[in-house]
Amino acid sequence: MSAAESLNLIARQNERTRRELGASPARLLGVWALAWLVGWGLVFLSDPSHARPLMPGWASGVVVAVLFVSAIAYSVYYGSRINRGIRGPSRRIGAMYGWSWMISFAALCLINISVMNAGVLDAHTTSLLWSGTSLLVTGVLYLAGGMLWQDKLQYGFGVWIIVCGGASVLVGVPGNFLVLSLAGGGGFLVASLVYFIRERRRGPTRAAER
Repeated sequence: MSAAESLNLIARQNERTRRELGASPARLLGVWALAWLVGWGLVFLSDPSHARPLMPGWASGVVVAVLFVSAIAYSVYYGSRINRGIRGPSRRIGAMYGWSWMISFAALCLINISVMNAGVLDAHTTSLLWSGTSLLVTGVLYLAGGMLWQDKLQYGFGVWIIVCGGASVLVGVPGNFLVLSLAGGGGFLVASLVYFIRERRRGPTRAAER
């Protein structure tokens, strides 16, 4: 191979490796956007307070469970994929951040279930408790991710999710599910599109620099 062909091959391999190991979360955020938009949207439309609920409450609950389990499974796959071949502090930080999600939500479930079992909350207040605390923890973790990787978009997204958490409590039930779907899921979708556009623009720029 000539020198030019060798350099071209190296450039293509570098670009392929960057795409495979790159931490652009556009696809991951898109998966969660689908889960939130569709799942919580169905819960809102199926609430008994509506004159004609879309489907039984238990059916919308099953759809939400399937969507969220699928999104979690993809998140695990995504985390293992971007950490493949990485060693040292970067891998350790990524692993610690990933475990932070599981630890935080395990503690959240333990606390909320204990409060429910105490019998001091009615069904509507319990719904507000879960939506508000879940969004709060999600937002704080995105704030932490933004600080760790100096990502202003991720940090701003964390702020937005926290605002959605407060709004979900203020609007009451079933409006909190609409906030989860449109504001929360819509936020995931916008963030996904911004990351996607940023990644598309970055590719040609790096190729030109080579």
